[in-house]
Amino acid sequence: MRYLQSFHRRLRQIRETSQLTREDVANICGVDENRVASWEAGDIRSRAYPCITELLDFCLRTETALDELLDLDDTGDTGQLELPGLTFSKGDDLSTALKQLEQEISRVQLSDEEAELLRRFRKTSSENRRMVLQILGR
Repeated sequence: MRYLQSFHRRLRQIRETSQLTREDVANICGVDENRVASWEAGDIRSRAYPCITELLDFCLRTETALDELLDLDDTGDTGQLELPGLTFSKGDDLSTALKQLEQEISRVQLSDEEAELLRRFRKTSSENRRMVLQILGR
């Protein structure tokens, strides 16, 4: 998720510059305040990311350009925006590209249950981790 590496810092900076609280952002995006806090989390293990709808709600309602939040490389004169699993040209249908982006974000975003399992796995002893990996056939 190269294009989301600094999202948490950028979101916080934009929120603070706009004098918005996490509660304000939560209301804008239709989520609870804890979810916004997880988007801004400094520790990558507790960090989450908004879905495309939440991201677009924030951008549209705060008049923030998407590239202010995402780490988008300048694609030069190609006229394409390239993200892992997504390529979008000027002539392409934006709604199709957004659906592809949402699918890509959903694919890599952990569910609450998966995040809890990962948190517990990381906290356990190396011997227990080895046994779990053995059970999984790795």
